[in-house]
Amino acid sequence: MLYHVYEMHHAAMAPMRLFATSALRALESPFNPFRPAPLTQLAVATLDNFEHNTRRFGKPAFGHRTTQINGVEIDVVEQVVATRPWGDLKRFTRLANRPADPKLLIVAPMSGHYATLLRGTVEAFLPDHDVYITDWRDARDVPFLAPAFDLNDYIDYVQDFLRLLGPETHVIAVCQPAVPVLAAVSLMNANEPFAAPRSMTLIGGPIDTREAPTQVNTFAKTRSLDWFKSHVIHHVPFGNPGFMRKVYPGFLQLAGFMAMNLEKHVQAHWEMFQHLVEGDGEPLASKRAFYEEYRAVMDLSAEFYLQTVDQVFQQHALPRGLMVHRGQSVDIGAVEQTAMFTIEGERDDISGIGQTKAAHPLAHRLAADKHAHLEQPSVGHYGLFNGKRFRTEVAPAIKQFIETHR
Repeated sequence: MLYHVYEMHHAAMAPMRLFATSALRALESPFNPFRPAPLTQLAVATLDNFEHNTRRFGKPAFGHRTTQINGVEIDVVEQVVATRPWGDLKRFTRLANRPADPKLLIVAPMSGHYATLLRGTVEAFLPDHDVYITDWRDARDVPFLAPAFDLNDYIDYVQDFLRLLGPETHVIAVCQPAVPVLAAVSLMNANEPFAAPRSMTLIGGPIDTREAPTQVNTFAKTRSLDWFKSHVIHHVPFGNPGFMRKVYPGFLQLAGFMAMNLEKHVQAHWEMFQHLVEGDGEPLASKRAFYEEYRAVMDLSAEFYLQTVDQVFQQHALPRGLMVHRGQSVDIGAVEQTAMFTIEGERDDISGIGQTKAAHPLAHRLAADKHAHLEQPSVGHYGLFNGKRFRTEVAPAIKQFIETHR
């Protein structure tokens, strides 16, 4: 019901957004003699802020058209390598002859944002890696009669994509997929070691949320699974391909993210308003680009969301050795072929310090020289895979690890 109310509210706002857009065009017209007046600038800022904050943001584009290799600009083409009901395997093909570059699969999180949230991650590896990424589909766009999708299916997808790319592949899991990627790689080491990837890098992932639990972990732990079923699971409204499918709506996930740092977000929006009034375009563009990406959200399959809450955040099934996939116990101790690199951020308020590092003692049969860990100082969750510190410190460390274990 809540989802339907949300949709009706968005539709009801449409006339006001249309009015705001029309008024903006009139006020910003070069033929408006009052355009430079302070009161006009205030009105423009107010209308622009209203339109931007009530707009629905669709799936953004990756936008990678070129990359720099040894000082030369090389064209990049996005290609869909494999298509599945719940996502595609996308390749960023560089129009250059680079057969020796390592093959890299980036597994994007299915946690409310699109894979494009990792645009900066992809960009950092394009010059010297053959980059692929999992491009997950919005659950509201998956037809009701399509197959269901849960945590087991996620693990299947990761294994399928790794088999497709071959054993020379290196894999990076950012945040949420650290658990299914570690499970998938463990199963491949146990069942088909010849197909297992050369290395895996787990970035800010909830391998064991009993370590330094965050606000997110506490919220999931202090409510029953029935509470989640009754409070956050809703049917996709009429008018969408996934009509009647049970989902965890993206707008609820976004509300939760915003609530965690409400003061910070309020301050950022106030600053954007001031930039509009003052005509300060550069910092406005930077903040606005971030929020357009941040507020572009997708729905999650109810089965996947609930199983993740239960297995990862409530039962801690993987670190306790209790996770079962398609009837087989997931044993992290089976990892012997695939080198493991874990990365955590000192200021990460999503996955606390120690949660990702907890993967190492579980892989007790992996040779010591195949283990590595990095705790990045003064970096929050987002900074582990995007931004200046990622480009200058985190990404080079990952590249060095991949090079060592080729």
